[in-house]
Amino acid sequence: MSATFLGIPPFPEAARAAVDDSRTRHNLRRATHTIRDKRASVVGELNDDWQLLRAEGAAVKEHTLRHLDRYLEQLEESVTRAGGRVHWAADAEEANAIVTRLVKATGETDVVKVKSMATQEIELNNALAEAGITAYETDLAELIVQLGDDLPSHILVPAIHLGRAQIREIFLDQMAEWGTPAPPGLTDDPRALAEAARLHLRERFLRTRTAISGANFAVADSGTLVVLESEGNGRMCLTLPQTLISVVGIEKIVPTWSDLEVFMQLLPRSSTGERMNPYTSTWTGVTPGDGPQEFHLVLLDNGRTDVLADTVGRQALRCIRCSACLNTCPVYERTGGHAYGSVYPGPIGAILTPQLRGMSSAVDEALPYASSLCGACYEVCPVAIDIPEVLVHLREEVSAGRGHLGEKALMAGAEAVFSSSRALGAAQRAAGLGRNLVPGHLPGTAGEWTDTRDVPDVPAESFRSWWNKRGKGQR
Repeated sequence: MSATFLGIPPFPEAARAAVDDSRTRHNLRRATHTIRDKRASVVGELNDDWQLLRAEGAAVKEHTLRHLDRYLEQLEESVTRAGGRVHWAADAEEANAIVTRLVKATGETDVVKVKSMATQEIELNNALAEAGITAYETDLAELIVQLGDDLPSHILVPAIHLGRAQIREIFLDQMAEWGTPAPPGLTDDPRALAEAARLHLRERFLRTRTAISGANFAVADSGTLVVLESEGNGRMCLTLPQTLISVVGIEKIVPTWSDLEVFMQLLPRSSTGERMNPYTSTWTGVTPGDGPQEFHLVLLDNGRTDVLADTVGRQALRCIRCSACLNTCPVYERTGGHAYGSVYPGPIGAILTPQLRGMSSAVDEALPYASSLCGACYEVCPVAIDIPEVLVHLREEVSAGRGHLGEKALMAGAEAVFSSSRALGAAQRAAGLGRNLVPGHLPGTAGEWTDTRDVPDVPAESFRSWWNKRGKGQR
């Protein structure tokens, strides 16, 4: 069984422990700043064209979401016409049951996997393990996480929190239990680690007959699925096996090939800081004698239609999983991904996860507050998701729920004061008279604010009072 996010405490508690890990913070800072700088360089080459591309990407996604029912039906027709089979999954349980049944029908007990956020979201590996099926991750970072019985902490680089020496130890300790062992005398040189992974995976690729993938995009008018990756391992999974099963979120659709071209420019620059993606694999149904001879597409809802119903929150479904928001976020840089308690960490996870799960726990309710609202995430998002707007929107939902009576009472009192000039004036005069009585540290939960901040000095006179006196003197 793989590790699970179940049981991770709410963000404030998890973050408090994460920031004490200096080694992880060093690894995160080094990696995110490297990717961030590469992105800035290649985006800067496009000058004003980048903003035009960004606007076009947002428009395509927004149009698709508004007409998602039509494009889903078109995709199903296109995939079926090309020789594939389409399955619909309302939630994680149904998706896992479908995939397990399809793998069992092949008679295989091993599968290879392309890196996939959707299958991590539904914890497919655990479901397969319960059915006696072993799923082997083939993406280098996902392989590291799997061998280390760890959890992914980044959308693009799941093992971003680990250093080279740690990865070397994982390979030496665990590779033999999963297949080809690490070579004796393995060093922590990146080339040596990559070679060890290549040798470990080669035998697995050549003998495994069933593969599981996700998809970055699904083209409705042709039924084509698209996977972008940097190593070529994904392409091995997509071409060598006899059976291919792809689990894809229903929001991954683009209407046409010309729409896809926009994202082929946006995604590589935003994710890996490259002008062009190293390995872009596309497939349409099945082709006799070439590639997998059986193709299944599992379209996953798992809360997405509920998100779609929220006119503000639905922006999150535009996400193309580039991770640019993580790489620029000051909160993520200090806490890492595990603190978010979900496979979707960082700013996008703070708005996507609680919506997909329906704000159903204390973990979900804490996520909209896992942000300073600095807006850096919005500035770098290639599809212009206004993450700060959605965060504030979700905070309003949290504060309107049960267990927030004190906060609601304070807001109601503030509304009464600020909606009346007479009440506001009286409050300001009272504050001025009692300015020397304000403690340096506030009691109760308010103390969490003053633990890290100084209480501002209260002026003897309000600006309104000063302005009125000044205005009268000049008449």
